[in-house]
Amino acid sequence: MFMPRALKVKRPAQVSSQVLNKKSKVVQEARKDEGSSTTPVQQEEACEDTKPQDETLQAGGDSASLTESSVQEDEHKSASSDTDDDEEEEEEEPVKSFRKSQRWPEPGEPVCVMCGRYGEYICDSTDNDVCSLECKGKHLAQMGKGIGSDVFNRKDHKADERTQPQPAVDGGADESEAGYSYKDDRFISGLTDEQVQRIKQELGIETQGRDIRRPIVEFEHCGFPSTLGGNLKNAGYEAPTPVQMQMVPVGLSGRDVIASADTGSGKTVAFLLPVIVRAMEKPVCSVSSPVAVILTPTRELAIQIERQAQELVMGLPNMRTALLVGGMPLPPQLHRLKSSIKIIIATPGRLLEILKQKAVQLDKVKAVVVDEVDTMLKMGFQQQVLEILEQVPEEHQTLLASATIPKGTEELAARLVRDPVRITIGEKNQPCANVRQILLWVEEPSKKKKLFEILNDSKLYQPPVVVFVDCKLGADLLCEAVAKVTGFNTVAMHSDKSQLQRNRILRGLLDGDFEVVISTGVLGRGLDLVNVRLVVNFDMPNTMDEYVHQVGRAGRLGHRGTAITFLNNNNKRLFLEVVKRVKPTGSILPPQLLNSPHLHEQQRREKQKAKQGSDDTLVTKNNLIDIIRKHDRRKK
Repeated sequence: MFMPRALKVKRPAQVSSQVLNKKSKVVQEARKDEGSSTTPVQQEEACEDTKPQDETLQAGGDSASLTESSVQEDEHKSASSDTDDDEEEEEEEPVKSFRKSQRWPEPGEPVCVMCGRYGEYICDSTDNDVCSLECKGKHLAQMGKGIGSDVFNRKDHKADERTQPQPAVDGGADESEAGYSYKDDRFISGLTDEQVQRIKQELGIETQGRDIRRPIVEFEHCGFPSTLGGNLKNAGYEAPTPVQMQMVPVGLSGRDVIASADTGSGKTVAFLLPVIVRAMEKPVCSVSSPVAVILTPTRELAIQIERQAQELVMGLPNMRTALLVGGMPLPPQLHRLKSSIKIIIATPGRLLEILKQKAVQLDKVKAVVVDEVDTMLKMGFQQQVLEILEQVPEEHQTLLASATIPKGTEELAARLVRDPVRITIGEKNQPCANVRQILLWVEEPSKKKKLFEILNDSKLYQPPVVVFVDCKLGADLLCEAVAKVTGFNTVAMHSDKSQLQRNRILRGLLDGDFEVVISTGVLGRGLDLVNVRLVVNFDMPNTMDEYVHQVGRAGRLGHRGTAITFLNNNNKRLFLEVVKRVKPTGSILPPQLLNSPHLHEQQRREKQKAKQGSDDTLVTKNNLIDIIRKHDRRKK
């Protein structure tokens, strides 16, 4: 029977010891009388707050009205019998009745499984986070454990519209979720090999490996449980993108994946869906043993991935995520890990710090995701990632994804996977096709003036504008100059800002509060800046891979955008790569670049290298491993 105030004790970090002690006494007294009826529990809890109960019972539906009169009688009895405890009760904040009275969560805080607000309470029946009595009632009704018999007879009309009906719920867990296994839909298996190849060719999908699953055409072809399928639609994922069409079925079949696709192509959902399904299949072995780990290079990207994951797991029983990133207080993250976490989204440094404290074990992990793998396997993160993977069992699934995977990085990534399927969407390591690229030859002293001209050009200026620079001091100085000259609401974004400031700036950018954001590379990777239509590379990035990622901020989720890049002789070592990657897109290159003697020299060396082999190899980060192997005398 549904009990309006049967929420568990609020999180220990947020309540006093006196309140906890009182709650435990109430629970003990209730257990003694458990066999007779639930009235004593109602009597003890009803004295806390009579008004929210009435409101919650009214919100619970027709079935709640059956118990309304009895609860009111119990309220009068408890009010008269427990007068000695009035002072203690006043100290405790009453449980919120309606979701509208609950605030929205901060990054890393628990989220209500029903509405996405702050999950201040824990439902005692399903152990999921809820924000209020209203959402608890809806959650229990959804799980088949609500008030009255009508909950069990209530029909899920949305589920009828989906392709596969789901079995009845037993004990708060969907049997279909526990026993899910991916099989090709009848429509997909009915296609001929020629039709499948035509679909992949038209969508630019290239695959390498053995026994590769056929791409799906709709999410319904995956046969997801009704709750997960409904969450996909509610989050706006109506149809899969090319990378999702191929990566989701391959991931669901348990294969390791190395995926390369354009910025903004939907790679996050492509690896989240297999991870969530794997977490649903595996019950929680212990409180501190997650089933899946997702590693990212930046805190902002980790926060974004966790937000998307929470949208997809909403309403799924016992599916919790934990955000472990630096720059945010450690104790709340440690406390979160005590709540039977299924999926961890983390930056490598903070996860290693927590692993050293033995607050979490990775011995039960079944799936590992390394997002932005080209950055994660560079010298800054490489050792940390390898240390984390050493603590993961050998029998696990590995998913690697990025918009750019250079040859040297791909060789190193190949050592982390077993019998992988390589998926490439579109032209590998090329800028996003939805972004119009404009390269301008601008000498260093004239850069600020040129930027002001762009911001004052009504044809180009579309706020908010993201301007990328190469250093933190440059971001602060340029921010002051732009604000002073143009009067725009301008803010600087870099790693010296506190995480609270960075979260506020990112939220303000998405909400349109800032007209210009001057940023270092912290905004350059993975973030869905969906309202950004103009990106200016004030300083040319150090590598063309970073250029591809920064340019991609202007073309998210299929939207068209513009990227303007300032170029001069300070970037001469990248001239050949710029011509190779940008010229095929149809962008006009500045004559100063095409006529540069540095470019001609690089082209001459490349032709000489092609004729004579690799004797004249130019040492770069990407081919350093190959050069070392070539000159390794131990093999001779």
